[in-house]
Amino acid sequence: MAAEARLEVEVAFALPDRQRIVTLEVPMGTTARQAVALAELDRLFPEVSPETFAAADLGIFGKPLRDPETHRLRAGDRVEVYRPLELDPKEARARRAERTGR
Repeated sequence: MAAEARLEVEVAFALPDRQRIVTLEVPMGTTARQAVALAELDRLFPEVSPETFAAADLGIFGKPLRDPETHRLRAGDRVEVYRPLELDPKEARARRAERTGR
């Protein structure tokens, strides 16, 4: 029986004060969302809700994925887990304008 084909990928997540890149060896056919689950980021970032990782937007090398649940990874891919926005960009601009009197 042949060994299952595997590939090496990375999963990255960052908070304002620290980041982690987890290197994984996963079976061929692993999706981006599955790789995030395998990286166990909730253990590395206990202050972040596990649901955040399960529902986060994902990307590969800065390119957002439309469907991370079905996007199959290739060797060397780095899955990036994006944090939810704390403030809508339009609201942030409005607040800055208010403070500067514009």
